[in-house]
Amino acid sequence: MRVLYILWLRQLKRYFRSRARMVGSLGQPLLFLLALGFGFGPIYQKAGGGSYLQFLAPGVVAMGVLFTAMFSGIEVIWDKQFGFLKETLVAPVPRLTIMAGRTLGGATVATLQGLLVLALSAIAGFRPVSMALFPLALLFLFLIALLFTALGTALASVLDDMQGFQLIMNFLVMPVFFLSGALFPLGEAPGPLALVARLDPLAYGVDGLRGCLTGVSLFPLSLDLAVLAVLAAACLALGARLFSRIQI
Repeated sequence: MRVLYILWLRQLKRYFRSRARMVGSLGQPLLFLLALGFGFGPIYQKAGGGSYLQFLAPGVVAMGVLFTAMFSGIEVIWDKQFGFLKETLVAPVPRLTIMAGRTLGGATVATLQGLLVLALSAIAGFRPVSMALFPLALLFLFLIALLFTALGTALASVLDDMQGFQLIMNFLVMPVFFLSGALFPLGEAPGPLALVARLDPLAYGVDGLRGCLTGVSLFPLSLDLAVLAVLAAACLALGARLFSRIQI
């Protein structure tokens, strides 16, 4: 447990020491909030959809979590190249503990990033309909972060090239985000697109967040929660298996 805590704390220290990383990771969510929230807002309202910012904000919050969580895996490759990972792996502790500590640390960082984006959304004008479900929204944030941090760690465990990791991440992250219903209602999407979106794990995270923060969701919150929990557990198991095979 002590090793788990140390690795978790190390991830947090890395995040808070890099102010440029903290500020830079807020740039894209802020751009989406301002450019899309206010740019498409009048069109969305005229179409009878209400406030587009209210609809968009939960999706942008999920985007902030997604990008931070997935790219946390790059630290595994970084530590591989500079020998820090070797020092960690030779320690007399199970590799599962090491992987769990890194993943929980990355997921915590991604959750904090999501809360920062949520604060920016509130400044821009987003208002949750009720604070009663806010603790459940935090759980959705953490599950999204845990799922994609574990996935990023799993991919980084089998890659040694940082550029290759970034290319694969961009190839995965953008479709996952755009098909999640963060920018458009999945209930009104064409049949094939709606079917593909239902296979997107982030769609359940966005839907759960939107249901908790705005009271509007496509799926039952229990289904969103169950899907995220099962997928997070599966990615953790996959990440642990691949991480245990890293050669030092």
